[in-house]
Order: sequence, then C-alpha cells, then structure tokens
Amino acid sequence: MQLFDPNNPNEKKKIIVAIVLGVVAIGVLGYLFVGGGSKKPTANVNQISVRATPSPARNNNAPQLPDMTSDDLANLRKIEYTGTVPAVSEADRNIFAYYVPPPPTVKAPPTPTPTPLPPLILSSVTPTTVYARTTDFGLQVGGDKFTPAVRIFIDGREMQTRFVNPQQVATTVTADLIANPGNRSIQVRTRDGSLYSNPGNLVVTPPPTPNYSYIGLIGKPRFNDTAVLQDKNSKDLLNVQRGDVVGGRFRVNSISDKEVVLIDTLLKIRYPLSFSIENSNQSRPPIRRPAADDEPEL
Repeated sequence: MQLFDPNNPNEKKKIIVAIVLGVVAIGVLGYLFVGGGSKKPTANVNQISVRATPSPARNNNAPQLPDMTSDDLANLRKIEYTGTVPAVSEADRNIFAYYVPPPPTVKAPPTPTPTPLPPLILSSVTPTTVYARTTDFGLQVGGDKFTPAVRIFIDGREMQTRFVNPQQVATTVTADLIANPGNRSIQVRTRDGSLYSNPGNLVVTPPPTPNYSYIGLIGKPRFNDTAVLQDKNSKDLLNVQRGDVVGGRFRVNSISDKEVVLIDTLLKIRYPLSFSIENSNQSRPPIRRPAADDEPEL
C-alpha cells in the first residue's frame, strides 16, 4: 500500500503544510528553552537605597518615615508576641438558660439621730390612778434636778406648783381636770422650756355606778316615802328610804316622784336615778294611801 502519491497535488500540499508547522514548532521550543531561560544581570544590592516613596502634601505634624538602607533592613528583627490570651468561659449548655439579673442592692436605713436626754428627770406620779368626777386632790411628782423655777403641766395646762426639794414638787388637781375618764400627760418644765422632763401619766378611770333602776314610790305621811328600786342584773326589788345604804356604798339622799338621788359614800359622787317607765307597768310611780293605823298627819 502506497502512503504518499507524488503525482497527487493534494498530497503535496499536505506535506508542505506539515513541514512548515514542524519548523514553527521547533522555533518556539528553541525560544522557550534557550532564549527565555537565560539570566539577566543582577544589580548590586549594596548600591540600592530604600527611600520613602514621595507622597502628596500632608500634615507637617504627622510623623515622618526615616530613610533606611539595606543594612538597616538587615538589622531589623521580627517581633514575636509571647503573651497569653485569657481563656473564655464556656457558654452554658442549657438551651433554656436565660439571664437572671442580680438582686437589687438593699441600702441600709440611715442611723437615726439619738434623742437627747431631757435635763430633768420625772420618775413617779402619786397617785397614779384616780376616779373621774371626784373632788380636788393633791398630786406629788418625784424625780431629780428640780428647781424652784419649774412648774407641773397637766395636758399642757400650767398648775400652781409647790417646790419641795430637787427630788419632789407638788400641786393640787382640780375636779374639772378629771371630769371625764382618760389619761392625763404630766410634765415638769420651766415656762420658757429651757428645762423639761420626760412625760409622766395620770390614769383617770370611770367611777363605779349604782346598778339600780327607780321603778316605784310608796307615799307615807310626813314625807317618809319609800322608793322601789330594781337590781338591773338579778331583777330583784328593793324598798329603800332616805339614809339607807344600797350596794354597800351608795346612800339614799332624797326621794321624789321624779328621781331618787344616791351618793357614793367613798367618792362623794352624786348619782340621780330617774323614774323608769320602761320597768314599771304604770305611767307614774304608785303612791300608796295612808292606812288607818298610820300616824295622823300633823
């Protein structure tokens, strides 16, 4: 089998093209391996100076870079950081965890300023308890550091004061100051308030009252009437005349068809008992007519 036909024009063209391509390929390969791999002459490094690249106009106050040569560059050393980075705590693995703010700081209350002690001392009040509606009585106040200039004050009212000694002063309490039950404030001080004592206390209690109701009257000659009283608790009836004592301490002072007056034999307090229609079946106290054997009226 003949591979090449010299008489065929097409075959001749193919041969020419192949030769041309082969020459071009040899030329390219020769340039790459021979011409392109040749070394260029190197410049002397010691003759090269490193200068800062000119830059546009800038602020004169900015720091200027120094001129450095290759020898200066050779003397530079690499900076190595040997410090340690603090460890970061690992986050909580609980996905439902949330931030809980710390409890608020509770400020301690300010320390109160202590109250100064009074210049005078009140230690006792005699008597400490009295009944309301009683008469005038004497009151003694005991303590210390009293002077003749001090006065006894009851509920802010100045009393006539008698200086006994630096440990005692006295006064007379009038009945109007104890007309009603309650507590009375006692203090010893001067009129200008420069000297004063701690407060004392006088207790005024309600007095005992007769537990009776006036429900009837039995009339007799010579005004020797008999009143009918009823005990409010037991409902017992009691016939009394003037001068009788009921309940162990209440004396019958007067009897009329409107009221019976009892007086406390200890406290001298007067208690009028009005006629009570609610406890009587009649509209007015019954008055018994004198019998035949009664003494004739003069």
